Amino acid sequence: MADITLKNPEELDLMRESGRLLASVFAYLDQHISAGITTMAINDSAERYIVDELQSRPASKGQYDYQYVLNTSVNQVVCHGVPSDTQTLKSGDIINVDITLEKNGFIADSSKMYMIGEVMPLAKRLVDETYAAMWAGIRVVKAGVTLGDVGHAIQSHAEKHGYSVVREYCGHGIGREMHEQPEVLHYGRAGKGLVLEAGMTFTIEPMINQGKAKIKMKKDGWTVVTADKKLSAQWEHTIAVTADGYEVLTLREEEMA
Repeated sequence: MADITLKNPEELDLMRESGRLLASVFAYLDQHISAGITTMAINDSAERYIVDELQSRPASKGQYDYQYVLNTSVNQVVCHGVPSDTQTLKSGDIINVDITLEKNGFIADSSKMYMIGEVMPLAKRLVDETYAAMWAGIRVVKAGVTLGDVGHAIQSHAEKHGYSVVREYCGHGIGREMHEQPEVLHYGRAGKGLVLEAGMTFTIEPMINQGKAKIKMKKDGWTVVTADKKLSAQWEHTIAVTADGYEVLTLREEEMA
């Protein structure tokens, strides 16, 4: 296995700052994301805010030749939805907005689901239980537990509510690079896998499908959709492992109550 970079206290402070700034991007977008906006307008608003207001770098832009600062994954899109001038949000849509931000050499990564207008109860339930599944995984995190414990907690919650976990995509270590070791699977067996140590930083970002777990890639080479055309939801936070638990570096203000 490739080396895992443990962050020292100074590096963790820098990651906290990146995470705090990224949380503020979502607070800004909360005022703009509603029915009638295009996904490209969301992208452009986020880019202006990150660059002009926060003096930060949108870390996704240019990574793997990707042209935009975020992903907008609507309804049956599992992940990596590409912003478009022709895709307008309408009442009833659910959308995941996935953003990365780099400040002072360290990257934070987070995503949030938005429910547009009047959303069907089954869609709202998927969004809410995906959020709960992410937190089921986060709450397990502390030095001495395994990545299998984290994945098992997420998988158990999702499957208990009748959903499936996408297996092709996972969380990842993060720091100076967007994608570091380890890979963080959102399924697994308790007690198996890498043992967590204080100073590890990684994302937890489960993609949960309303129907089957099977997915397929669209012709654009980016957009991943459910094979059965049912809805998918995702939430993501950047986490630091502490000696006695975890710290959510990208925690948003509405989650602090």
